[in-house]
Amino acid sequence: MLGPTNTGKTHLAVERLCGHASGMIGFPLRLLAREVYDKVVALKGAANVALITGEEKIVPPGARWFLCTVEAMPMDREVAFVAIDEGQVAADPERGHVFTDRLLNARGYAETMILGSETLRPLIRKLLPEAEIINRPRFSTLTYAGSKKLSRLPRRCAIVAFTAAEVYALAEMLRRQKGGAAVVMGSLSPRTRNAQVAMYQSGEVDYLVATDAIGMGLNMDIAHVAFASLGKFDGRRQRRLLLSEMAQIAGRAGRYQKDGTFGTVQLGTAEAASFTPEEIEGLEQHRFEPLTQLVWRNTDLDFGSVSRLIAALDARPPRIELQRSDDAIDHAVLKRLAGEPWVMERTHPKLGARAVARLWAACGLPDYRKTGAEQHARLVGRVFRHISEGDGRLPEAWIASELAHLDRLSGDVDTLADRIAGARTWTYIANRPDWLADAPHWAERTRAVEDRLSDALHTALTQRFVDRRTAVLLRDLKARGGEQRVEIDPDGAVAVEGEVIGQLDGFRFTVDAQARAGEQRLLLAAAERYLVKEMARRAGQLVAAPDAAFALDFAGRMPPRVLWNGARVAALRKGREAMSPRIELDRALAARAIDDRRRVQARLDSWFAAAMVRELGPLVQLATLRDTVSPVARGLIVRLVETLGALKRSEANVQVEALPRADRQALIRAGVRLGALHVFVAQALRPEPTRWRLALWAVWNDIASLPELPPPGRVSIPGADALPEAFLDAAGFWRIGSEAVRIDMVDRLARAIHNRREGRSPFMPDPNWAASAGLTRDGLARLLRALGYRLQLVDGAPHYAWRGQRRAPPSPEPGSDARTSPDSPFAILASMKGR
Repeated sequence: MLGPTNTGKTHLAVERLCGHASGMIGFPLRLLAREVYDKVVALKGAANVALITGEEKIVPPGARWFLCTVEAMPMDREVAFVAIDEGQVAADPERGHVFTDRLLNARGYAETMILGSETLRPLIRKLLPEAEIINRPRFSTLTYAGSKKLSRLPRRCAIVAFTAAEVYALAEMLRRQKGGAAVVMGSLSPRTRNAQVAMYQSGEVDYLVATDAIGMGLNMDIAHVAFASLGKFDGRRQRRLLLSEMAQIAGRAGRYQKDGTFGTVQLGTAEAASFTPEEIEGLEQHRFEPLTQLVWRNTDLDFGSVSRLIAALDARPPRIELQRSDDAIDHAVLKRLAGEPWVMERTHPKLGARAVARLWAACGLPDYRKTGAEQHARLVGRVFRHISEGDGRLPEAWIASELAHLDRLSGDVDTLADRIAGARTWTYIANRPDWLADAPHWAERTRAVEDRLSDALHTALTQRFVDRRTAVLLRDLKARGGEQRVEIDPDGAVAVEGEVIGQLDGFRFTVDAQARAGEQRLLLAAAERYLVKEMARRAGQLVAAPDAAFALDFAGRMPPRVLWNGARVAALRKGREAMSPRIELDRALAARAIDDRRRVQARLDSWFAAAMVRELGPLVQLATLRDTVSPVARGLIVRLVETLGALKRSEANVQVEALPRADRQALIRAGVRLGALHVFVAQALRPEPTRWRLALWAVWNDIASLPELPPPGRVSIPGADALPEAFLDAAGFWRIGSEAVRIDMVDRLARAIHNRREGRSPFMPDPNWAASAGLTRDGLARLLRALGYRLQLVDGAPHYAWRGQRRAPPSPEPGSDARTSPDSPFAILASMKGR
């Protein structure tokens, strides 16, 4: 049965359903299936009627009449009557393949009815030549009423837009000018949508703002439909509405034998969208271009292996009237998971077709949150991991945790809508009894969470768009042909029509904190059309920028960030080695073109490599010596690089003592100090290299937060007893009681002390030692004791004597290496270990 909207086709299908001993109707919307289910229950009794959707299953044992979404129709059930509502959806790129399958294969043994637009007629003739086509003309007329200002729109009017931002903006304008509006969008749950529609139907508000979700399944008293736009983004590109899409929406005006009108709405000074004369004639006369192809996907699936399943899904259509669908979300997720080793192991052909079928069932989990195949595959993968191991059931603790996280009623409209989408995911899962140990319990729990969130969302929408008393700053909804003025000041301020809406810092746009939520979404939507070009321009500037334009932003806050002209563009993440972190682009760059992201990534990698050579050159050079030295030296180099240039002598003494003289000299030339208590790269202890080393150390060790970094130029840290030992080691400091001294200063003092004393004779410390190391007098005393000297009073004055030997050893001969003298500071450690 073909014809325009508002012809009573669905009502007739329900009558035919009830006239048969059994039957089934597939609807395009869960909302519509539920609405008709309630009507049939009133006629036939709840024990005889079933409701089957992706998120809700009510199937009494003796059910004979089934109301379903098209996707959820039980194709294996034999019934007398089958009807498919809105058959023209078979041409939809996303859902069309399911409708096409039902048109071709769903049959009642007594009667089959296909309800849809007249545009289906040629394809029905070709694909189903035996079908009888009955045309149902529209009972009322639809007339073009021209363009009207928002303030001049008549009562009982629906205004249609195609983005949530536009819907919110229109609703806020109507709140200011008309007292409020109901809101209907596809992202709303059926319960919220019903509540909003009821508010409109009851007369509490006289205006309804909706997306094209109004075009299907909602029967309301609408006298006039006003289009705020005649173009939409279809998931791939921005395009003008098809005439059939205009008709689906405009046809909501008028009801049964009550005439309706349609037109456009003019907002501010922007030129209103306009219909062409041909479009007006087609809408008024209900004449549209016929469909030439339906979207198709193979349903004869081969579960012998994952590769065979994918090949079956990729099969070409058998007829020219059918076109293969683009990869739907389930198909795309399957392809992403197919390459995972653990998935291949759990779907090995030796495990049988059931394992592959179970994977395909998991891939069928709808992406209600519209996160995309990449992110949705993570959730699907986790579900499949659980249902493919153990008892094949999802852990109840996981479900309970997720529901607890979602079951929060705070937040704005978008937050609540997103939580509802999450709840719908779990509602779908709860209606898979083979996935859960107690499916009825979880179905009730998930439904309760969704209902609470839906009620909260309805309240939030009502408070925002009906009861709000504040003014709306917006003057124009949407520019046409670039007429809306968007400006970016040198300081990054973004203004739309002279109104500052936020700040563009690098690639990160921040909405003005003074703007309300609705203003933010609308004004951002207007600015984004220009920001796309601006972002591409800035990507080019970043790629061409000199190294001086970049900097490492790190003062202890994690993760360390990469700045470009002071703006955050990336962060350091753990890589394959401590000195080779991964540079992760900022989220603000995620929406940029792939080529722009690749070029930006390459430029940041190039800068980082050069910066490492500049700031940590000796460490980088040291790493290159591995293949030119003995195994002993190579091992020491590896440990020094791993610890980013500072190593306790006690942890490497065996290797140091075993170093051949040639390797020892090579290390010294490379900047390595073989100190008494530490082995270190001296230049790496300077302030800026230390900041870089701490950043690399924190990233490599997954440190969540760090203490305050040592001030640049400080060689000691008071109050060090409160600092973690690992942090001090990474910073190049040695703890001495409540103080910490930079390890190169410890080495310098050890050398100075060696030069000061004569054998075992007591000596008086130089007063300047404490000052040079930034120590207190007590701190210097502790340092001397730690180096192996004991306090001794000589004529009442404090002196220190070395505790290493009874007999004072001879001083090193001129020209000898102090490291070879058993009395040198470099032998102290060995002496202390021997005691």
